[in-house]
Amino acid sequence: MEYIFEKIHVPEKHSFITREIQLAEREPKIHSHRNFELNFIVSGAGRRIVGNNISSFEDNDLVLLGPEVPHSWEILESKKNTPPSCITTHFFENIISSDFFNIPELKEIETLLKQAVVGISFKGKKARKIRNNLQHLLTLEGLPSYIELLEIFNLLLEVDQREFLADTATYSMDFSKDLKQINRIYEYVFLNIEEGIRLEKAADIIHMTPGAFCRYFKKKTKTTFMQYVKRVRIGLAAKMLAETDKSITQICYESGYNNLANFNHYFKSIMKKTPSEYRKLYR
Repeated sequence: MEYIFEKIHVPEKHSFITREIQLAEREPKIHSHRNFELNFIVSGAGRRIVGNNISSFEDNDLVLLGPEVPHSWEILESKKNTPPSCITTHFFENIISSDFFNIPELKEIETLLKQAVVGISFKGKKARKIRNNLQHLLTLEGLPSYIELLEIFNLLLEVDQREFLADTATYSMDFSKDLKQINRIYEYVFLNIEEGIRLEKAADIIHMTPGAFCRYFKKKTKTTFMQYVKRVRIGLAAKMLAETDKSITQICYESGYNNLANFNHYFKSIMKKTPSEYRKLYR
């Protein structure tokens, strides 16, 4: 998997930019940036990676991301004659420390942005209704666009079906040292998952002994380093199941498992389907 750091340009005299983007059915890049991002899938289905969370998604997938969280939406299926696309809003880099939301009436929005450091998925009827507001936002500029954005955040706050996606950090994190350290580890795993992951190498990246690194990673992410690596390996297996004709046994070994029963068990625990059931989704 390729990992890149993007620089998102928000034009001068704007605090955010909203665009509808056509999504290509091709190899996606795991990427991150310093901007907050609100992403809504208009059309398309596939696999979503947010930090150490690997999940499937479909139309109306709505996610709010904090800065520097590695993420990717991989389109594996689209409706006939309907190109896959998403509506994406990026905010300027220093929004969380600016006066944009720093007034008492908008305190709940500021809290929501801080929680988005782990990525938040919004679900249910209330979340799906936000699609109309986002499409309207695409047509607006100036003060009307700001007012519409506030309405969108108000609707997000009303959505009670939420899922916190990644175990990147606790909500009190200040988006600085610890988040950057953990994301450097995520980058190493994404870049080397197929060739092999070494605990000693991961620890060396942030200048720690293996023992100290394991304790640090568990404290900051609420999961062990090896549990995280296993989750990414399952993501690689899911990709091969969807895109290749390799046997499940072959995929088991190529994704780092040496026992088919363990592979099947762990795959189902993460993807909520057996490998064969998952493959049928893309056939």
